[in-house]
Amino acid sequence: MSTVEKQKAGHSMYGVDAYVETKGEEYMGEPMKKHFTKLLNAWKQDLMQSVDRTVDHMKDEAANFPDPADRASQEEEFALELRNRDRERKLIKKIDKTVQKIQDNEYGWCEQCGIEIGLRRLEARPTADLCFDCKELAEKKEKTIGKG
Repeated sequence: MSTVEKQKAGHSMYGVDAYVETKGEEYMGEPMKKHFTKLLNAWKQDLMQSVDRTVDHMKDEAANFPDPADRASQEEEFALELRNRDRERKLIKKIDKTVQKIQDNEYGWCEQCGIEIGLRRLEARPTADLCFDCKELAEKKEKTIGKG
């Protein structure tokens, strides 16, 4: 399915439609930078709302259960939610770092080899800082080192 077809089919991420390049458009020109800034900010907003919902949920659900098993279940549920929120907090920091890279005109190029990361990869993972080949190589190295 082409990008235009996806857009017509309503494919969007965090309410932001996929970017449609115009023929001969400069890679990471102003329109692309504006698009990714909008996408990253929408993603961040979504994560921050999730954090707020978790806090509200934990306040509402916090109960002093007399049964130790019920109390343990609730504590485990809260611990899991807090781990998820911690992951989201780290992701928010990465999103902020990525927005700064856009402002510094350093976004969209591989930190390892310097080539274009590519529009499709960035649409799928807006915080990507490695091209597909360098990321694949890094993952293979990680697997090899992990076995050692």
